[in-house]
Amino acid sequence: MAWHEWPLILFTVLAQTAVGAFLLLGAVILGGKLCVGVSHRLHKGMFFVWVLMGLGFTASTMHLGSPFRALNALNQVGSSWLSNEIFTGSLFFALGGGYWLLEMLDKGAESLRKVLLMAAMAVGVAFMYSMIKVYLIDTVPTWNTAYTPLAFMMTTVISGLILGHLLLTAAKHKIEALDTALPIIGAIAVAVSLTALVSQMISLDAIHTSVASAAELIPNMAQLQIIRVGLLLAALAVWFIPRLMNSRPGVPVMGLSFALVLMSELVGRGVFYGLHMTTGI
Repeated sequence: MAWHEWPLILFTVLAQTAVGAFLLLGAVILGGKLCVGVSHRLHKGMFFVWVLMGLGFTASTMHLGSPFRALNALNQVGSSWLSNEIFTGSLFFALGGGYWLLEMLDKGAESLRKVLLMAAMAVGVAFMYSMIKVYLIDTVPTWNTAYTPLAFMMTTVISGLILGHLLLTAAKHKIEALDTALPIIGAIAVAVSLTALVSQMISLDAIHTSVASAAELIPNMAQLQIIRVGLLLAALAVWFIPRLMNSRPGVPVMGLSFALVLMSELVGRGVFYGLHMTTGI
């Protein structure tokens, strides 16, 4: 388990979670079904999306060693996926944060705010795409597979939906269809994630070099995956409790579900970095 890569573990998981939540909340806001009071409370809660983004970017600069190195990386926007990742991530932060600030201060025309919101959502998708491309490296066979984009997308969907649902619950939204649909969508995403995980573990036996085998890179792989899957299924079970009891979800339940899924994703991302290996000797 590559805990020495904790800055990247935090950056990728927190950024993907923040973008996923923002996309959900943006879609709900654009749907126009929120009353003024709920909308105001939701935008207050959106502050935590930017907290996650801020923590993620802070962690990423610690990996680079200095914020100035991140600025230097911007010199290759368009030709380097790392530069594209930093650029689109910063732009997402700026556009999304600008939209949020205008809403909180009640400044600017509503049409301008909607344009900023939609632009931030589009850039958020571009940010996630750039992040995926950073890790599809020809010389790293354990990463250069379909499992990498799938894992990153599932983190965005699962963690993002749970965080978004938590913020909607805290805002006391009235859209009961969301309380029904979101756990079901999450369950489908969890099923996809677990299927991909099993397939990936089987495929590791076929990846090896003259000195190392991918299946042997992490000695306690089985235990870590059991912990990861256990936390993920626990998060899903907690998420479903209100639905099974025919009640509206509460903040404590959603908060627990989010804490569990976040721990699961952090363990999973630690395994991901632990599987780093290069071709050749």
